[in-house]
Amino acid sequence: MLTNNLGYPRIGSNRELKKACEHYWSGKTNIQQLIQAGKAIRQRNWELQQEAGIDLIPSNDFSFYDQVLDMSLTVGAIPKRYHDVILNKSNAELDLYFAMARGYQKDGLDITAMEMTKWFDTNYHYIVPEFVKDQQFKLFSTKLLDEYNESKRLGIKTKPVIIGPVTYLLLGKEKEAGFERIDLIKNLLPVYLDILKKLDEQHVEWVQFDEPFLSLDLTEKDKAAFKYVYTEIRKAFPRLKILLTTYFEALKDNTALAVSLPVTALHIDLVRVPEQLESVLAAIPGNLTLSLGVVDGRNIWKNDYQKSLVQLENALTKLGTDRLIISPSCSLIHSPCDLSLETNDATLTPEIKQWLAFARQKVDEVVMLKWLLNKEDLDPYILSENIQAHENRLTSSLIHNQAVKQRVESISEKDDRRKHNFAVRKTAQREALGLPLFPTTTIGSFPQTAEVRSWRSKYKKGELTLTEYDALIERETEETIRFQEESGIDVLVHGEFERNDMVEYFGEQLAGFTFTKNGWVQSYGSRCVKPPVIYGDVHRPKAMTVRWSAFSQSLSDKWVKGMLTGPVTILQWSFVRNDQPRSETCTQIALAIRDEVVDLEKAGIKIVQIDEPAIREGLPLRKADWQSYLEWAVKAFRISASGVADETQIHTHMCYSEFNDIIQNIADMDADVITIECSRSQMELLDAFADFKYPNEIGPGVYDIHSPRVPSRNEMVNLLEKAKAVIPVDQLWVNPDCGLKTRHWDETKKALVEMVAAAKVLRESVEEAVTL
Repeated sequence: MLTNNLGYPRIGSNRELKKACEHYWSGKTNIQQLIQAGKAIRQRNWELQQEAGIDLIPSNDFSFYDQVLDMSLTVGAIPKRYHDVILNKSNAELDLYFAMARGYQKDGLDITAMEMTKWFDTNYHYIVPEFVKDQQFKLFSTKLLDEYNESKRLGIKTKPVIIGPVTYLLLGKEKEAGFERIDLIKNLLPVYLDILKKLDEQHVEWVQFDEPFLSLDLTEKDKAAFKYVYTEIRKAFPRLKILLTTYFEALKDNTALAVSLPVTALHIDLVRVPEQLESVLAAIPGNLTLSLGVVDGRNIWKNDYQKSLVQLENALTKLGTDRLIISPSCSLIHSPCDLSLETNDATLTPEIKQWLAFARQKVDEVVMLKWLLNKEDLDPYILSENIQAHENRLTSSLIHNQAVKQRVESISEKDDRRKHNFAVRKTAQREALGLPLFPTTTIGSFPQTAEVRSWRSKYKKGELTLTEYDALIERETEETIRFQEESGIDVLVHGEFERNDMVEYFGEQLAGFTFTKNGWVQSYGSRCVKPPVIYGDVHRPKAMTVRWSAFSQSLSDKWVKGMLTGPVTILQWSFVRNDQPRSETCTQIALAIRDEVVDLEKAGIKIVQIDEPAIREGLPLRKADWQSYLEWAVKAFRISASGVADETQIHTHMCYSEFNDIIQNIADMDADVITIECSRSQMELLDAFADFKYPNEIGPGVYDIHSPRVPSRNEMVNLLEKAKAVIPVDQLWVNPDCGLKTRHWDETKKALVEMVAAAKVLRESVEEAVTL
C-alpha cells in the first residue's frame, strides 16, 4: 500500500514565491536570485513530504506562475506574437514565460498577455493555451526533467507530474476557425513521448498524468483521443508506471473508459463524490491499482478518520494492499501551507483550530490513514482525538443560530424580485442619475501602495489609533476621488483603501466567519488570497461599508458607487463549512448583503455594485447538475439586490468567464449593469450577450488590469467599436476589466486617462452620426 500526494503548495509557507517574483519583476533582484528562491521552496517541499512518509512525492508541481503555462512552454505552444521576445538574446526563458503571462512592454515591443481563466470550479486562474490549425509542437522547455533531476541530486525520489495531453488541449482555445483543438492530439503526442523517453532514461519509476477532463462531459472524439494517447504511451514505455489522476468530479459515464486505459493506477476524488467508489470498484479490472482521494485537498477541515477508513476498507477488501494508494483528493495547491503557523489564538481560536488541517497536516493525514488501515501499533489517542474533534464540531454552540435559520425559512417570492422590471427601472435611473452615453467607471479598488498596507498593519499592531488610521484612509480616499473627478470619470468609487481583500473584509464583519494569519493560497501568478473560514451560521451584526461610502459621496457632486461582494463569490472564495448544503450558507450570506444594500440606499448611495465574479466558477462540472446550482445562486444574488427602490442602480461584476451557456441565468440575475472582462479576449466574450440580445446595460472591460502594460487610447477605441457593433450604444459602459488594487499608481492613472478619452471619442462619433 502506497501513500501519494498529487501536488504541494508552491507559494512557500511565508509567500516566498510571491516576494521573489515581484522583486524580480520590479528589478530589485536578478534572475539567478529568483531561480534560487524557487529551488529553496522545492527542496523544503520535497523534504517535508519525505519526512512525513509519503511514498510518491510529486515533482514539477512547482511553478513560477502557472502549471498550464509551464506545459505550453514545455511543448513549444508559444504564440507568434512572442517570437520577438525569443529572438531577443537578452531575454531568458523565464522572461518569455512571464511575457506570455503578463504581457511585455519594453525593448521597443508592446505585446498583450495570453488569456486567463478559472481552473475548473476553483478560484485558481490558469493561462489559456492558444492553438492554430495544424499547429506543430516541439520540446522547448526542459523544466520537468530539470526538476526531477534536481530532486534526484537531493537523494529524494520523486514522481514527475504532467498535465495529460488530452486535458492540455481541452484547456486551450482555437485562435482561428476551421478545426477543433482536440484534432491536434497526433501533433502533440510525439512531444510527450519525447519527454517520457528522457524520463525513462533517468530510470523514473512513476509519472503522474493529470487528466481531470475524464470527469467531465466528453465528446466521442475526446474519448477516442484518451484511448489513442494512453495506448501509444503504453506501447512505447511498457514498464513505466503511470498514475492517471481525475479530480473535482466523478467519472460517472466515463468510468468504463477510464478503467480500460492501459495505465498502472487510476486516481479518483472521493471527497467531492464519495459514492463513485462503488461503481469504480465494480468496473475495475484485476491489473489496475486504485488511488483513493480521501483527504480533502480543497478545503481546510480535518479528515474524519472513521469515515475515510470505511471507504479504504471497502476498497481494500476488493483490491488488496498491493493495489491501493491513499491520497488527497487533488493537488494541495488549493490549501494553505501549514496550520502550525497559526499561533495567535485571538485570530483563530483553539476550539475552531482543532477542526482544521492545512497542506502540511493533510500530508500527515494521508500517512496516518495508512497506519490506521494497517492497524499498526499507534498511540490510541491519535484516533480518539480525531473522533473527539469531530464530535465537538457537531455539537458546538459556535455554529448554530436559530434566528438566522428561521429568517432563511421565511424567505418569500417578493424577497428576490425588484419592484418593477428593468425597462421601468431604466427610465427611473436615467432621470435620477443623469449619466452620459458610454458612462465611465472603474470596478472598485484602486492601487494599495506599501504605505497604505503599512497603515493597516500598524493599526492592527496598536501602533496607530483608530482615529489616526481613519484620518490616513480619509486622506487617501479623498485624493482618489479628486483624481477621478479631474480625469473625467463619470461614476466614482472610493478606492477601498480600508479593505484588505474583497472577501476577507466582509468576512471580518459577519458572524459565522473566522480567519487565519497565514492561510494563503495562490489565485494567479504572484497573487495570493487568504480565504475566510465559514464555520457557522452567517448574519450581519452591524453595517459594514456605510461609513466609507457615505464619506466618499460627501466629497463629490458625482455619484460614488457603494461596493459590495456578492453572496456567491463570498461563498466560493471562502473555505466553506461542510456540515450543511452550500446553498443554505449562500442564502444566509445573501440576507446579510441585502441588509447592507438597504442601509447604503438609506445613506444616499444611488449606485451599488454587488460583485459576483465567481458565479460562473461555481458551476458544477457536469452540465446535468447546472440547473440546481444556478437556481439557488441566481436567487441568492437577487435576494441581496432586491430590497431597494427602482431609482437605485444595481451593478455586478464578473471576470474571466465564458458566458455562452449561462447567459439566460445572468439575465435572470436582473442587475441593472453588468461589467465583464473582455480585453484579453478582444471582446469575444461579448458575442454571447449580443446573440442573446442581453436586455440590461453592460460594461465590457477595455483594458487588462492583470498586465502592467498601459494600453493606448486607440486600442481602447478599437475595442469599444467592436462592442458598439454588437451592443446598442445606450447599453454600453466603459470600464477596466477588473479592480485596480494590484496595479501601480503611475500605470493606473495613465490608463484611466486614456480610457476616459476613448469614451469621449465614442460619444463624439455617435453625436456626429446623429447630427448627420
